Amino acid sequence: MGDCIFCKIISGHLPAHKVYEDEKILAFLDINPVNPGHTLVVPKRHFESMIDADDGTLSELTRIAKRLGGAMMKGLDAQGFNLGVNNGAAAGQVVFHVHYHLIPRMHSDNLQPWGKRTYGAGEAERVAAVIREKLALL
Repeated sequence: MGDCIFCKIISGHLPAHKVYEDEKILAFLDINPVNPGHTLVVPKRHFESMIDADDGTLSELTRIAKRLGGAMMKGLDAQGFNLGVNNGAAAGQVVFHVHYHLIPRMHSDNLQPWGKRTYGAGEAERVAAVIREKLALL
């Protein structure tokens, strides 16, 4: 936690352009935005990833993200927004403090969604079975 950049922002040791704050959640503009208004929504309590966070915290993050998304659409004339969570380095997580990315989207921004694949014969069934098996253990 001591080296966590988001914890330093939450504690006031680093500056940020805050857009929302309450006793549990802080939202601020990303310093390297995909689009203007790209906002990070973080719990004030440190959790490394979404997997580590308790359900109440995730519920609060989602509730605030919903409100902020609506405000972005109205205030920035966005036609939509992406809500993203990167969990683990392989998924693109750079700051290991759980956070939601809220990215306002416009039809004209020319951003492409992630790529698509197709399943090979029997692969979807095998993958679904593995997930169901591990889910039953949680």
